[in-house]
Amino acid sequence: MSTSTSTSTKLVVLFLISVISAIILLPRATFFKRPPNLRSVMTSPLPVNQSEWKAALDSLPSTPDKIPAFFYAHGSPFLAYPEHLSHGGGLTDWQGPKGPLATFLKDFGPVLLQKYKPRGIVVFSAHWETLGERLVTDYGSENPLLMDYYGFPSELYKLKFRSKGDSAISQRIVQLYKQANYLARTTTNLESRGEDGRGFEGPGLDHGVFVPFRYMFGEEFMDTPIVQVSIDSSMSPEANWKLGKTVAALREEGILVLSGGLLIHNLRDFSSFDPNAAKSIVKSFDKAILDAVAIPEPEERKQAMFNLTKHSGFRAANPREEHFVPLYIAAGAAETGKVKILNALYGISTIAFGV
Repeated sequence: MSTSTSTSTKLVVLFLISVISAIILLPRATFFKRPPNLRSVMTSPLPVNQSEWKAALDSLPSTPDKIPAFFYAHGSPFLAYPEHLSHGGGLTDWQGPKGPLATFLKDFGPVLLQKYKPRGIVVFSAHWETLGERLVTDYGSENPLLMDYYGFPSELYKLKFRSKGDSAISQRIVQLYKQANYLARTTTNLESRGEDGRGFEGPGLDHGVFVPFRYMFGEEFMDTPIVQVSIDSSMSPEANWKLGKTVAALREEGILVLSGGLLIHNLRDFSSFDPNAAKSIVKSFDKAILDAVAIPEPEERKQAMFNLTKHSGFRAANPREEHFVPLYIAAGAAETGKVKILNALYGISTIAFGV
């Protein structure tokens, strides 16, 4: 072998040794980065206390010409439970009158009115479902209340929330559903609006509306009309997504679309309502929801949200789906916009779609 060839070979070997040495000395993370978690790529931490959710609410853009649609945690009658009868613990600590949900709702409502100045509110609730026909309230000058709960102290049957309806808004909603080939009609305070899935009948806004709205808007709320629409009792994510999508045009007509339920609702296991006692599989499901709605790309987000019903913790969190599917209505009403989690409290999150 010639001297020049030998020298070249030595140089190549030395070069390779130096490269390998450099690689060995570099931090492992340089070459073995983990894929980013959805939570880590969010622009800000998930809001779980008052200062954080106030910042999230303040950051909502003021867009009265195209109002976001909101899924909100409507809580339960325990939100209105008499404080002198409450002994604390579990559900009442988390969703009672002194709990974080009540505090959030008091902050949430005024922001909606200030930023969007809606000329009307259209609300969907877990406590009114119909199959094959959409029913829309048309209660005129004052909305009655349907006390659709039982076994509570007498004070809960004396709750007040005064609001009005609006026939023009009711008819507009019926028109949109009929244009999408739904059977749809209004219902007045002279007839039962239909069962809520548990046997309650009569006219009126149900407790999934008036109990949280008392915190959001006060007991006297006559300036902005409220119209309620039934959800689809098939409990299909796709069917309820379509319900929201059908009324999406209202967002550009000065109408605020609110859809109320609870992400975790298992009356067979009251520990599931308590973040300190809930099973790990239920907590995992709650996290999966927030991960799914945080996906930026609309179609990927939609599919991830549909897949939530296949999660191993879904049935432990929701033996029946009526409190969960309102999430799909809000998402369907603003399926192509951005999403903002306004509070990430366990089981009682509130989420803005179409921001």
